[in-house]
Order: sequence, then C-alpha cells, then structure tokens
Amino acid sequence: MIPRLIKVDRKKMRDLCKPVMIMFLFGFCMLFIKTTYAGNVMPVYVSIVPQKYFVEKIGGALVNASVMVKPGANPATYEPKPRQMVDLSKTKIYFAIGVPFEKVWLKKIAGANPKMLVVHTEKGIEKMPMKADNPQGIKDPHIWLSPPLVMIQARNILNALVVMDHANKSVYEAGYKQFIVEIENLDAELKGIFTGKRKGMEFIVFHPSWGYFAGEYGLKQVPVEIEGKDPKPADLQRLVKYAKKLGVKVIFVQPQFSATNASVIAQAIDGQIAFADPLALNWPDNLRQVAIKFKATLR
Repeated sequence: MIPRLIKVDRKKMRDLCKPVMIMFLFGFCMLFIKTTYAGNVMPVYVSIVPQKYFVEKIGGALVNASVMVKPGANPATYEPKPRQMVDLSKTKIYFAIGVPFEKVWLKKIAGANPKMLVVHTEKGIEKMPMKADNPQGIKDPHIWLSPPLVMIQARNILNALVVMDHANKSVYEAGYKQFIVEIENLDAELKGIFTGKRKGMEFIVFHPSWGYFAGEYGLKQVPVEIEGKDPKPADLQRLVKYAKKLGVKVIFVQPQFSATNASVIAQAIDGQIAFADPLALNWPDNLRQVAIKFKATLR
C-alpha cells in the first residue's frame, strides 16, 4: 500500500518556526555580548588593598583588580602564593607602590609575565624617612595614607590604563576626575576634623604607618617601633615615661602586627590599645574613622 503524502502548509510552518528562531538568535546574541564584555575587562594586580580602591575608582567596570597582599597579611614580609604567580600570566598591569615585600619579589613578579606593564605608582613622590632624625635611613612607604599623595598615585594609574587601553581613554579620564574630586573633598573634611587642635599634637602608634597623614594634618606620630623594628627594653621605658608625661592613654596598633608590646605599654600607662588599620579597602571611610580616633586621643 502506497502511503498518502501529507500536504504541508509552508506558511503555517514558517509561522511556527519564527518564535523558535527568534529565541535562538536572541540567546546567541546575548552569549556573544556577554563573552565580548568579559573579554574587555582588563585584569590588573595591585600590591595592597587600598590600591584596589584607587584603580577601580578610575577604571570602573573596565578593570578587575586583584590584590597581592591579602587582608590581614603583612606587606613587609609577604610572599606571593603559587596561584597568584600563575594569575600574573594573564595580567595586563601590575601596580607597585614601594612596600617592603616588593624589594624581594617585584623582579620575580615582572618575570612571571614579560608582557605585563609594571607601574610604580609612587613615581613623583619624595618619601620621608621613617625616623625624623635620620634622613638617610629607611624611607616611609605609607604614601597611600595622605590624600594629596594619592592624587599623584591616581595620575600614574590613569596614565598606565590609557597606555594599555587607549580606546577607553575618555572613560578612564572621567573616572580619574571624579576620584580627584572625592580626594579633595576628603582632604577638606579631614582638615575640618582637626580644626582648632594645636599644631604638633601627638598620638602614639606601635608601627609608624601614619607619618604622612600626621604631617598633612599638623599632627605628630610617636612610634613604638624604631624604623619598623621592635624597640629595646630601654626604648620601651623611655616611651612609657614620655606617654605618662603627655597624658596619653591610647596606643594605636594595626591588625597586621602583634599587639603584645603595645599591650605592655598600655598597661604601664594605665591605658588601652585601639586599632588603626592602614590597609582597609574602604579608603576614605577608614581615614575618616581613624582621624576621629586620633582626635579623641591627641595630647
């Protein structure tokens, strides 16, 4: 028996297939758009957490900033993890800032990806000595804690992003301008916090992280450590006497360092320790909070 041929209505078939084709094309386009966008995000690395804030303020959605020294780690002694060294092979820019671990590791970091641009964001900044009476001694690396110095770093970041992605120059320049306005407003706000305080008023810190901040706002930090090194017993005794003379009751420490010696001093002066983190991600809010803490303890 010969089977009967079924007559197909081509118009009806086209009408039935249209929604399917539209959905297919829509899905394909969305996949293409998503892939293209992801491919245009520039992978970069920074040495410390606050730099992530700076870079992403300028680069916005066009950059993805990874941090070498993870939160809670010490940038003086940090050693990059194997996974991080592998990630560098896909990184377009490494933003250095002059922290101590870079002296040992920066050449190795650069060697992990010869095509990667290594940018010294501290370029153009004259660093001060960690110990005021030793101008030839160790230089203070904590330049990210001074808003005016961050403006210089921001310009170096902008220049590097434009070099690597000139097509988006206008986007980076707009982000840079907005960030500069934010820094200027923060600087004015911090000056306002210390208005009325006598110039040169002192606060005691364990690790000397806040020298640039103190200098910018008319304060003086008194560090427990000597050029970043643990004090000798005689140094501790002198500091306890000095703290009692000033009437200081708070010793500031940072989460990345042991607070043992600071606790000893705090007990000796019948005081307490308080945290002032120089490596927080929310850079402007952190500086505001630290400024308020310092103001309450100035002597």
